[in-house]
Amino acid sequence: MKNIKLIEVPSEIGAGTRGASLGVDAIKIAALDYMSNFFVHFPSETIPSENKLLFVSIESPYAKRIKGVISMYDKISKSVADSIKENFFPVILSGDHSNAGATIAGIKIAKPKSRLGVIWIDAHADLHTPYTTPSGNLHGMPLATAINEDNLECAVHELDADTKKNWNYLKNIGKIAPKVLPEDVVFVSLRDYEKEEKTLIEKHGMRIVTTSELRRKGVEIVYRSIIRSLSDCTDIYVSFDVDSLDSAISKGTGTPVSNGLKEREAEDLISKFMQSRKICCFEITEVNPTLDKENLMAEIAFNILQRSVNVLLVN
Repeated sequence: MKNIKLIEVPSEIGAGTRGASLGVDAIKIAALDYMSNFFVHFPSETIPSENKLLFVSIESPYAKRIKGVISMYDKISKSVADSIKENFFPVILSGDHSNAGATIAGIKIAKPKSRLGVIWIDAHADLHTPYTTPSGNLHGMPLATAINEDNLECAVHELDADTKKNWNYLKNIGKIAPKVLPEDVVFVSLRDYEKEEKTLIEKHGMRIVTTSELRRKGVEIVYRSIIRSLSDCTDIYVSFDVDSLDSAISKGTGTPVSNGLKEREAEDLISKFMQSRKICCFEITEVNPTLDKENLMAEIAFNILQRSVNVLLVN
């Protein structure tokens, strides 16, 4: 049985659409609507946000609000590292996906000798860098920070010295870089990414499990295959962006994409992953109730959260 700790991160400064900072509370409201006392069972910590920066003019167009993201990386990584060192299993409820880079940093700070695998359940690759980004939003870059990648061969922007220094800080937080080998990243339901990201995926041989492959082979076979492909890893982190779900149901997120997972497919797969003893951390991100109707996305996220944690508690 694992000791669960909830880490709440109501930060959305890495996103381009407003409202993801409210996602954590929306999931809590969903729990109340289901008359669940889930959130009183576990110790929790709320990481102070830097959302005040949303009202300040942007300094770095290719890495928007990066100084605030650095502050979040410092705070989140310390919380995750301290939690793991105290023998907790961190479950992170996060605003935007930029925070996932900090979670990965925290795992590596706590376990510097670990070979960390990443299961990235997301419609998007999040492998952009300030050199390649089409938007400048940091929630499209967390995996690039984790694998210590600039992707200069695909660069379309020149960075000022300050942005370059801050980007290098993000990649090297904890004085560990890379934190994850690119071949130890597995994408699930990836289907919306740019040519610059595709270049990295092909260059490093990063694995993609498509929605159609999951349906064709079934959850059990895909689960075993992914765990087997990460067999050299000593620890595995699972990051679940709700936009991995099909756009027909994932309206309550900033970047919905068609041809995604059904709720039950995501729930079954994530619950399977939680049976593996190598899973060391789980994160849910990008719930945006301002884009939703009747809090549906948060309810789906809560169902997945509750079932996943229940599996953790008995394994």
